[in-house]
Amino acid sequence: MLTHAENETLCRVGRDTPMGKVMRRYWHPIAASDQLPTPDSDPLRVTLLGEKLVVFRDSAGKVGVLEENCMHRGASLALGRVEDGGIRCLYHGWKFGTDGTIQETPNNPDPRLRQRLKQPCHPVREEGGIIWTALVSKGQQTPVFRRYSFMDTQPDHRLVLRINVKANYLQLWEGGADSSHVGILHSDAARPGWLTDEAVRDDRASNPANLAVPDNAPTFEVEDTEYGFHYAAMRRLPGPDGSLRVTNIRVVPLIMPYVRIIPAPNSFYHVFEVPEDDTSTATYIVIHGYSKPNVREIMKILALDDPRYYNPETRDLLMSWDNQFGQDRKAMKSSHWTGLGGVEREDAAVSLSMGAIYDRTKEHLVAADGAVMRLRRRLLDCVRAVEASEEPLGARTRMPRFRGDGRTSAITMKFRRRPPSDARRCPTNRIALRGAGRWPLCDALRSRRASWSHGQWAGGRSRRRESIQRPVAGPRTLDHPFGGGYHRCRACAGR
Repeated sequence: MLTHAENETLCRVGRDTPMGKVMRRYWHPIAASDQLPTPDSDPLRVTLLGEKLVVFRDSAGKVGVLEENCMHRGASLALGRVEDGGIRCLYHGWKFGTDGTIQETPNNPDPRLRQRLKQPCHPVREEGGIIWTALVSKGQQTPVFRRYSFMDTQPDHRLVLRINVKANYLQLWEGGADSSHVGILHSDAARPGWLTDEAVRDDRASNPANLAVPDNAPTFEVEDTEYGFHYAAMRRLPGPDGSLRVTNIRVVPLIMPYVRIIPAPNSFYHVFEVPEDDTSTATYIVIHGYSKPNVREIMKILALDDPRYYNPETRDLLMSWDNQFGQDRKAMKSSHWTGLGGVEREDAAVSLSMGAIYDRTKEHLVAADGAVMRLRRRLLDCVRAVEASEEPLGARTRMPRFRGDGRTSAITMKFRRRPPSDARRCPTNRIALRGAGRWPLCDALRSRRASWSHGQWAGGRSRRRESIQRPVAGPRTLDHPFGGGYHRCRACAGR
């Protein structure tokens, strides 16, 4: 349980708040690239960490992020004209470039003003179908730009979604750290046999909640990393002799200040819970993998296919108590656990139901909340680091970069308990994975039939090499920890 002061510290993200100072040490998504589809597109009025900004794409296709209010008399540039290589304020016609340069001042012909002043602006990168910015103050060093594996994916193998939710970022991110809710809140996606208490696996390859294990009280192993931490949630089923055996292990990295990587059978979901302000969050979900994303299937799984509850133009989630979050009570009585349609709407609904900012002094935590407790601790570690004039976790950590020929080094996670014996074999060459208590992840296990991934192991005995469905398309340069990509056991590492 947090104290009231700690809760306020973690939730408030304004410029002069402790967490706001932490957040400003990182780059942030500020818009999806397809929100500015062409040069001179309509500008976007956005909020990031409580700051009002305008995002636009100029005539050459370059993106700018400026303070919203015109430096002349304060009119909103979001009302302006995007033309002739800049954005023009409607009030007096002042025009600014993507770097804040004053290009024209129709009501003041003196050129010295244009040479001396600039509209406040922020650095911009466009990578992986997302527009990124860093809210850098004068004299502050620009943060290191962190690359994720989806940035190197072919564009047609990547899907970028943005969902605007009226809730504090931490409520949404804690849901991502909480693996025990997956088999309960997402029962229809995680274990579709819940009605008859059968272990039935959902056959949709894009399903990030795919478990097929009715164990809703997983045991956890949590390990700190230089970027935050990762956890393994282990679920069990009775074996032939009646004893419980680990049959599903779900490993999820959590990357400061609000990122997680979720495995699906054929892809990875990178989820960014970006604070717009203290009570609003822009959730960015990037799906990428070895095959082209099935957009219709993904939107159905996430329940973003109903225009009554999600507006694909504004990216707003249209759910509140006013419409009961779109909950179908009739379906709950016959066939659906939540009546909320699917994964993203379910996650958002429970976060929204807590109120704009939840008072965590009233909660009662249990062992299954171990990853949530670790998340809060690591965020507070970041706050203390910044207060001590140090860098927060991962802020200046450059990603490891691997060659595109598939060669990489072994990535391991320490377990306090050894994994089950039938899981310690690499199905590519049928050798035991070595190292007492260290469990290397193997790229062969990334396939659908033997799905360890940095993600999820489906259990079962070791399989012969020819039985593995090896990927033949998609990204070949994938990173860990920030890519959550494929990994090789020690024997495979030299191949």
